[in-house]
Parts: sequence; structure tokens; C-alpha cells
Amino acid sequence: MKIYVDADACPKPVKDILYRVAERTQLPIIFVANTQLATPRTTKIKMIQVPKGFDVADNYILNHISKGDLTITADIPLAAEIIDAGGHALNPRGELYTSENIRSKLNIRDFMESIRGSGIHVGGPPPLSKRDRMAFANALDRFITKHYL
Repeated sequence: MKIYVDADACPKPVKDILYRVAERTQLPIIFVANTQLATPRTTKIKMIQVPKGFDVADNYILNHISKGDLTITADIPLAAEIIDAGGHALNPRGELYTSENIRSKLNIRDFMESIRGSGIHVGGPPPLSKRDRMAFANALDRFITKHYL
């Protein structure tokens, strides 16, 4: 199993958790972004820099994941495609996207997109809290225990 990270928008505290997980579990973690990231020097962490452009990092992940791999992403359309490809997706707040919940998440996302498109300002998600970081770390540990260890 590999863990892919949609790293352009991944919060730093989540990246830090993933660095520790790579060291502790020896699972390969691949950060994919269109800007170079400073990552710890270890054979288990890889940084892939893709060209700038719409969905370039997403497409890289989709072209490289295998069935059972995990992707860390807040991008709901990407999560849906990963699930359709037999992978798993976890968001940085610790919510596991599943075949049971992804369609409703897509519907809500599309609805919010249409509201923003009509000129109504709805704001974005709140900053990542300590509780969110803990929820992510716990969800990641549960996932790894269930699917890897």
C-alpha cells in the first residue's frame, strides 16, 4: 500500500503527521504538488513536482494509484475518482470518503459551487483546528491498522 498526498492544498500540520507516519510505519508516502516541497530525507517519502495546470497533480495521482492505495485530499471530485478506481481517500480533517458518502459530498460541493457562481459569498472552510489534526491522525491510524498492519 502507498499513500499519495494531494500536497498543494494539504495543511502543514497534516504533512507533519504524514512525515511521522512514514518513519513509524515505513509505508511509502508520495507528495504530489506543482511546487517543490521540502520533505524529510528518507527513502519512504517521495516528492513529485508536476507542471502547473488544472488538475495536473490530480491526474498524476489517478494515473499512479493502485487498488487499495490511500490518497489524502480535500478535493471531493478527486476523491470520487479515486474511489471509483478502487482506492481510498481521506480528507485532512479525518473524514474517510467512501462509496456510501461520496455522491452526497459531490452534490453538496456542486450546490455550493453554483451558489458561489451566482455571486453569493459563502466563505471557505474554517482553519484546521487541533481537534481536526487529532481526528486526522486517529483516522489515518485506524486506516493503516485495518488495511496494512
